Amino acid sequence: MTQITSRSMTAREWAMLLTLSVVWGGSFFFNEIAVRQLPVFTVVVCRVALAAVILLGALRLTGQRLPRGGRVWQAFFGMGMLNNVIPFSLIVAGQQSVASGVASILNAATPLFGVIFAHLLTGDEKLTRGKLAGVIVGFLGVAVMVGPDTFSRLGGHPGAQMMILAGAASYAFAGIFGRRFKAMGVSPMATATGQVIASSVILLPLVLIVDRPWTLPTPGWDAIAALIGVAAISTAFAYFLYFRILATAGATNLLLVTFLIPISAILLGIAFLSEALLPRQIAGMVLIGLGLALIDGRLWRGPGG
Repeated sequence: MTQITSRSMTAREWAMLLTLSVVWGGSFFFNEIAVRQLPVFTVVVCRVALAAVILLGALRLTGQRLPRGGRVWQAFFGMGMLNNVIPFSLIVAGQQSVASGVASILNAATPLFGVIFAHLLTGDEKLTRGKLAGVIVGFLGVAVMVGPDTFSRLGGHPGAQMMILAGAASYAFAGIFGRRFKAMGVSPMATATGQVIASSVILLPLVLIVDRPWTLPTPGWDAIAALIGVAAISTAFAYFLYFRILATAGATNLLLVTFLIPISAILLGIAFLSEALLPRQIAGMVLIGLGLALIDGRLWRGPGG
């Protein structure tokens, strides 16, 4: 089996990971606009369905086709469940009772689950002391960025918090599960397209039962623009990057994006919403940077490593 994570990530892979964190960080902005006028599940279904249409068009333009075998489509539906349906549903349900700061900390457990699952379920992404130390330091960095007041709320609503943790675990397992597409010879573009198509098929009955969208008032142009943005940028383009990074850098490295998303969200707020950069946020960014360096491994090996 090809050794994916025995090396440090290349500059190109780091650039893709940083870009992915920015486009996923931007999804919070788009979602905030869309959910003012539309129910959550309607936003989620529109997000994945519009992304499917966009990616199908991109496939056609690039001369690629979706695979037709039953085995690969079973994998697409499995990936859709693990990477969209289960975590979206659990996290949305959990956030009805849990503050966003607590949810951010719990979601940042994704790489911790990821390194454990990768160690148990793969032959080439084994846990090392550097990886474990890096994940713990990065997790603490997210906690510092969110702020100490959040910890006082970690004891409340344990059921809702377990839902969010289960969603994070599902994201982590999806990273391991998605490795099979490279072995099947499915391109990152086709993998992203198949996953969002499968997610749309699974989620559509749910939104018809829960939200009954035909009874909803017509959304304004700002909500429609937000849906297009979250579908085109934060889903279609994001999942293309996601599966490309997964194919070359491995699941453990891919899941580091969970640490980078809070940084992207804060920097976007500073750039576009005139928000202030707080000392604890700077400290958290430093810890996250140290954690990423520990996982990358160059910190241990030195310049020639």
